[in-house]
This record gives sequence, structure tokens and C-alpha cells, in this order.
Amino acid sequence: MKILIKYHSGEIQRLERIKTGDWIDLRAAEDVKLRAGEFRLISLGVSMKLPEGYEAWVAPRSSTFKTWHILQANGIGIVDNSYSGDGDVWKFPAYAVADTEIKVNDRICQFRLMECMGEAEFEEVSCLGGADRGGFGSTGSN
Repeated sequence: MKILIKYHSGEIQRLERIKTGDWIDLRAAEDVKLRAGEFRLISLGVSMKLPEGYEAWVAPRSSTFKTWHILQANGIGIVDNSYSGDGDVWKFPAYAVADTEIKVNDRICQFRLMECMGEAEFEEVSCLGGADRGGFGSTGSN
């Protein structure tokens, strides 16, 4: 599988896939200072053309919150195959819960490729036929 990549900064380290895990780290391509309660789209300094039939899921690394006190504002980011122009720079939507400083090359998030969902068709019914489990958020509470 080949991913075409354009780097928008000579400062950021080149992406590489590590042997353990399925996720690839992405780095901040700019120095950023945020105060608690501020939001900022942090440039990741790359544009990519993903393989046909795949999309990228972007999520924080497990250490992102404890290190920089930022949350990914939209929970998870989906980059589809059509977001592939030279100017389609990947960004991380950061919301700071404490004052923080992020430096170029800090590994603030990660991505993995996921196969796109196939065609789906909806059929309206009056009864689904499955047993009710108790509603959203009810697993494990009896």
C-alpha cells in the first residue's frame, strides 16, 4: 500500500511506521502556545493522497492529554480520500484545558488507515426483532 505525502515544512521529521502497533504518529509543524479554554487548529505539516478505498482516522496519542493538556475538539478526525490536494494540510483541532506549549515535532496525534464503508441501504421497519438491552449507556448496570 502506497501513501503519497507532501511535506509543508522542512523542520518536521518524516513519517515512519513503527513495527509495533497499527497507528502512525503525526507531529506538530508549528510552535503553539495555548491558554486554558483556547482552541486552535495545529498544522501537522503534511498533505496526503490515500490509497483508493481508504480513509484516515486521526486521534490523540495516549500521552497527548497528560503531556500537553489538550483534547481533540471533535473527538476523532476522519480524512477521506478526496482530501488530497497540495493545499489540503492535515491539522489537529486542539482545545486546551490548561496553559500549554507545543513545539515543532512534538508527536501530538496519530492516524491509521481504515477501509471505507461499502454501499448501505436503509429499510424502514416497525420492529427490529432484537431484545432490548436497556438503552444507551446501560451495559453492565443491572
